[in-house]
Amino acid sequence: MTRDQLLDWIDRYERAWRTPGTDALRALFAEEATYRTAPFEIPFRGLAAISQFWEAGRDGPDEEFTMGSEIVAVEGDTGVARVEVRYGATDSRYRDIWIVRLDQSGRCVHFEEWPFWPPGQKGGWDEGPPQAS
Repeated sequence: MTRDQLLDWIDRYERAWRTPGTDALRALFAEEATYRTAPFEIPFRGLAAISQFWEAGRDGPDEEFTMGSEIVAVEGDTGVARVEVRYGATDSRYRDIWIVRLDQSGRCVHFEEWPFWPPGQKGGWDEGPPQAS
């Protein structure tokens, strides 16, 4: 992975978030990808689970927000980025650290985020899927 490839992947992620449905995820995530919403959460596994989580977790493609990113590091097939999201309707914001591992085709095989909120602003992360018994 290069810094430019990671920036491109982040751009495509944002565009997919702003696009109705989840079809755009096929170009972002490998079929068996994992998506961890916080460091200790169980990851969503597979494109179907990620798509279901994605659709349930957003207000819709018209959600008002801005997103900026800065590449922190890239080594081998793994990149780390600092991402800041600001929501227009509520003026809330948070920063995320994203750890992204891409396969040879440029699709993500492992995504992990570490979300943080400013002092005095409530925030939380999405829980991972329920544990199998």
